[in-house]
Amino acid sequence: MIITPIAHIFSEFEQKFGIPRQPNLAKNLLSKIVFESEFKNPDFIRDLEKNSHIWLIWEFTEFTGKKITPLVRPPRFGGNKKTGVFASRSPMRPNSLGMSAVKIEKISADKNLGKIIYVSGSDILSGTPIYDIKPYIPYSDCITEAKTVFFTPPEMLENVVFNCELSLKEDDRKFLALKEILLQDPRPAYKKNGTETYKFEFADLHVEFFVEDKTVFVTAVTKNLLHLQH
Repeated sequence: MIITPIAHIFSEFEQKFGIPRQPNLAKNLLSKIVFESEFKNPDFIRDLEKNSHIWLIWEFTEFTGKKITPLVRPPRFGGNKKTGVFASRSPMRPNSLGMSAVKIEKISADKNLGKIIYVSGSDILSGTPIYDIKPYIPYSDCITEAKTVFFTPPEMLENVVFNCELSLKEDDRKFLALKEILLQDPRPAYKKNGTETYKFEFADLHVEFFVEDKTVFVTAVTKNLLHLQH
Protein backbone atom coordinates (compact mmCIF):
# COMPACT_ATOMS: atom_id res chain seq x y z
CA MET A 1 0.00 0.00 0.00
CA ILE A 2 1.28 3.43 -0.93
CA ILE A 3 0.06 6.33 1.18
CA THR A 4 0.51 10.00 0.36
CA PRO A 5 0.07 13.08 2.56
CA ILE A 6 -3.33 14.73 2.69
CA ALA A 7 -1.85 17.76 4.46
CA HIS A 8 1.17 19.14 6.30
CA ILE A 9 1.27 20.56 9.80
CA PHE A 10 3.22 23.71 10.63
CA SER A 11 4.14 24.05 14.27
CA GLU A 12 6.40 26.27 16.36
CA PHE A 13 9.17 23.66 16.31
CA GLU A 14 11.60 23.37 13.43
CA GLN A 15 13.89 21.02 15.37
CA LYS A 16 13.23 18.01 17.61
CA PHE A 17 14.70 19.38 20.85
CA GLY A 18 12.02 20.88 23.05
CA ILE A 19 9.04 19.18 21.43
CA PRO A 20 6.76 17.72 24.15
CA ARG A 21 7.12 13.93 24.33
CA GLN A 22 3.35 13.39 24.09
CA PRO A 23 0.46 15.50 22.79
CA ASN A 24 -1.45 17.94 25.01
CA LEU A 25 1.36 18.34 27.54
CA ALA A 26 1.78 21.93 26.32
CA LYS A 27 -1.76 23.08 25.63
CA ASN A 28 -0.71 26.59 24.56
CA LEU A 29 1.24 25.34 21.55
CA LEU A 30 -0.54 26.34 18.35
CA SER A 31 -0.13 24.62 14.96
CA LYS A 32 -1.92 24.82 11.64
CA ILE A 33 -2.82 22.05 9.19
CA VAL A 34 -2.71 22.98 5.50
CA PHE A 35 -4.19 20.56 2.97
CA GLU A 36 -2.62 19.35 -0.24
CA SER A 37 -4.26 20.62 -3.44
CA GLU A 38 -6.30 17.47 -4.10
CA PHE A 39 -7.80 17.65 -0.60
CA LYS A 40 -8.67 21.36 -0.50
CA ASN A 41 -12.32 20.66 -1.31
CA PRO A 42 -14.10 21.82 1.88
CA ASP A 43 -16.41 18.80 1.69
CA PHE A 44 -13.50 16.68 2.99
CA ILE A 45 -13.88 18.32 6.41
CA ARG A 46 -17.59 19.08 6.42
CA ASP A 47 -18.90 18.92 10.02
CA LEU A 48 -15.39 18.54 11.44
CA GLU A 49 -15.88 21.77 13.39
CA LYS A 50 -18.57 19.97 15.40
CA ASN A 51 -15.77 18.01 17.09
CA SER A 52 -13.52 19.46 19.77
CA HIS A 53 -10.58 17.08 19.20
CA ILE A 54 -9.13 15.05 16.34
CA TRP A 55 -6.63 12.25 15.81
CA LEU A 56 -3.72 12.97 13.46
CA ILE A 57 -1.84 10.15 11.74
CA TRP A 58 1.56 11.44 10.66
CA GLU A 59 5.13 10.47 9.79
CA PHE A 60 8.35 10.55 11.83
CA THR A 61 10.16 12.03 8.83
CA GLU A 62 13.57 12.23 10.49
CA PHE A 63 13.52 8.47 11.14
CA THR A 64 12.07 7.21 7.86
CA GLY A 65 14.36 4.69 6.18
CA LYS A 66 16.55 4.08 9.22
CA LYS A 67 17.40 0.54 10.28
CA ILE A 68 14.74 -0.92 12.56
CA THR A 69 15.50 -3.30 15.44
CA PRO A 70 12.99 -5.20 17.63
CA LEU A 71 14.30 -3.50 20.79
CA VAL A 72 14.61 0.25 21.32
CA ARG A 73 15.90 2.54 24.08
CA PRO A 74 13.12 5.08 24.75
CA PRO A 75 14.34 8.48 26.01
CA ARG A 76 11.86 8.20 28.89
CA PHE A 77 14.01 5.35 30.28
CA GLY A 78 17.13 7.49 30.10
CA GLY A 79 18.38 5.72 26.98
CA ASN A 80 19.56 2.79 29.13
CA LYS A 81 16.62 0.38 29.24
CA LYS A 82 15.54 -1.66 26.22
CA THR A 83 11.95 -2.52 25.43
CA GLY A 84 10.07 -3.87 22.42
CA VAL A 85 9.38 -1.32 19.70
CA PHE A 86 5.66 -2.20 19.75
CA ALA A 87 5.58 -1.71 23.54
CA SER A 88 6.91 1.82 23.09
CA ARG A 89 6.15 5.05 21.30
CA SER A 90 9.64 5.26 19.88
CA PRO A 91 9.90 7.05 16.50
CA MET A 92 12.11 4.16 15.29
CA ARG A 93 9.20 2.14 13.87
CA PRO A 94 8.83 -0.10 10.80
CA ASN A 95 6.45 2.34 9.11
CA SER A 96 7.53 5.56 10.88
CA LEU A 97 3.93 6.46 11.74
CA GLY A 98 2.90 8.56 14.71
CA MET A 99 -0.50 9.49 16.10
CA SER A 100 -1.59 12.42 18.21
CA ALA A 101 -4.88 13.62 19.68
CA VAL A 102 -5.09 17.42 19.44
CA LYS A 103 -7.70 20.09 20.09
CA ILE A 104 -9.32 22.06 17.28
CA GLU A 105 -9.02 25.76 18.07
CA LYS A 106 -10.60 27.04 14.86
CA ILE A 107 -11.03 26.30 11.17
CA SER A 108 -10.58 29.23 8.82
CA ALA A 109 -10.54 29.76 5.07
CA ASP A 110 -7.63 31.17 3.09
CA LYS A 111 -8.01 32.36 -0.51
CA ASN A 112 -4.94 30.43 -1.70
CA LEU A 113 -4.52 27.65 0.88
CA GLY A 114 -8.17 26.67 1.33
CA LYS A 115 -9.42 25.48 4.70
CA ILE A 116 -6.84 25.63 7.49
CA ILE A 117 -7.28 23.75 10.77
CA TYR A 118 -5.66 25.41 13.78
CA VAL A 119 -4.95 22.95 16.61
CA SER A 120 -3.40 23.18 20.06
CA GLY A 121 -1.34 20.66 22.02
CA SER A 122 0.58 19.27 19.04
CA ASP A 123 3.81 17.31 19.61
CA ILE A 124 4.80 17.34 15.92
CA LEU A 125 7.75 18.85 14.06
CA SER A 126 6.90 21.67 11.65
CA GLY A 127 6.48 20.53 8.05
CA THR A 128 5.48 16.98 9.00
CA PRO A 129 3.16 15.21 6.53
CA ILE A 130 -0.29 14.26 7.79
CA TYR A 131 -1.73 11.04 6.35
CA ASP A 132 -5.15 10.97 7.98
CA ILE A 133 -7.47 12.92 10.25
CA LYS A 134 -10.18 11.28 12.35
CA PRO A 135 -12.54 12.69 14.98
CA TYR A 136 -11.70 11.88 18.59
CA ILE A 137 -14.69 10.02 20.08
CA PRO A 138 -14.76 10.31 23.89
CA TYR A 139 -17.03 7.35 24.67
CA SER A 140 -14.81 4.89 22.80
CA ASP A 141 -11.37 6.52 22.63
CA CYS A 142 -11.15 7.39 26.33
CA ILE A 143 -10.72 4.08 28.21
CA THR A 144 -10.75 5.10 31.87
CA GLU A 145 -9.73 1.65 33.18
CA ALA A 146 -6.71 1.37 30.86
CA LYS A 147 -3.40 0.60 32.55
CA THR A 148 0.25 1.04 31.59
CA VAL A 149 3.44 0.34 33.46
CA PHE A 150 5.86 2.65 31.69
CA PHE A 151 3.76 5.61 30.62
CA THR A 152 3.13 7.42 33.87
CA PRO A 153 2.71 11.22 33.83
CA PRO A 154 6.09 12.94 33.42
CA GLU A 155 7.75 14.41 36.47
CA MET A 156 7.43 18.16 36.20
CA LEU A 157 9.87 20.83 37.27
CA GLU A 158 8.53 23.36 39.74
CA ASN A 159 9.46 26.83 38.56
CA VAL A 160 10.80 28.88 35.65
CA VAL A 161 12.96 31.93 36.36
CA PHE A 162 13.82 34.32 33.51
CA ASN A 163 17.26 35.79 34.13
CA CYS A 164 17.20 37.78 30.91
CA GLU A 165 15.34 40.49 29.05
CA LEU A 166 12.01 39.26 27.77
CA SER A 167 9.85 40.97 25.16
CA LEU A 168 6.92 38.58 25.70
CA LYS A 169 4.13 39.50 28.08
CA GLU A 170 3.28 37.02 30.82
CA ASP A 171 -0.24 36.52 29.49
CA ASP A 172 0.97 36.01 25.91
CA ARG A 173 0.19 32.55 24.47
CA LYS A 174 3.78 32.10 23.32
CA PHE A 175 5.10 32.92 26.79
CA LEU A 176 2.70 30.43 28.39
CA ALA A 177 3.65 27.75 25.86
CA LEU A 178 7.36 28.32 26.51
CA LYS A 179 6.82 27.88 30.25
CA GLU A 180 4.89 24.65 29.65
CA ILE A 181 7.73 23.30 27.52
CA LEU A 182 10.41 24.18 30.07
CA LEU A 183 8.48 22.81 33.06
CA GLN A 184 8.38 19.42 31.33
CA ASP A 185 12.21 19.41 31.35
CA PRO A 186 13.19 18.90 27.70
CA ARG A 187 16.70 17.74 28.63
CA PRO A 188 17.69 14.17 27.70
CA ALA A 189 16.87 11.85 30.62
CA TYR A 190 20.47 10.66 30.92
CA LYS A 191 21.77 14.24 31.35
CA LYS A 192 19.56 15.42 34.18
CA ASN A 193 22.21 15.38 36.90
CA GLY A 194 24.32 18.32 35.72
CA THR A 195 23.77 22.04 35.20
CA GLU A 196 24.75 22.14 31.54
CA THR A 197 23.27 24.95 29.44
CA TYR A 198 20.87 23.86 26.69
CA LYS A 199 19.71 25.74 23.62
CA PHE A 200 16.70 25.32 21.36
CA GLU A 201 14.58 27.18 18.85
CA PHE A 202 10.91 27.79 19.58
CA ALA A 203 8.75 29.67 17.08
CA ASP A 204 10.79 32.79 16.26
CA LEU A 205 12.79 32.59 19.49
CA HIS A 206 16.22 31.25 20.45
CA VAL A 207 16.12 30.01 24.06
CA GLU A 208 18.95 29.08 26.44
CA PHE A 209 18.43 27.55 29.88
CA PHE A 210 19.85 25.34 32.61
CA VAL A 211 18.20 23.44 35.45
CA GLU A 212 19.17 23.51 39.10
CA ASP A 213 17.23 21.41 41.59
CA LYS A 214 13.62 21.76 40.37
CA THR A 215 13.97 25.21 38.80
CA VAL A 216 14.58 26.19 35.19
CA PHE A 217 16.78 29.25 34.80
CA VAL A 218 16.37 30.90 31.41
CA THR A 219 19.49 32.86 30.49
CA ALA A 220 18.55 34.04 26.99
CA VAL A 221 15.44 34.57 24.90
CA THR A 222 16.33 36.27 21.62
CA LYS A 223 14.95 36.45 18.11
CA ASN A 224 15.85 33.43 15.97
CA LEU A 225 17.65 34.99 13.01
CA LEU A 226 17.30 31.85 10.87
CA HIS A 227 13.53 31.89 11.41
CA LEU A 228 13.33 35.55 10.36
CA GLN A 229 15.06 34.73 7.06
CA HIS A 230 12.32 32.24 6.01
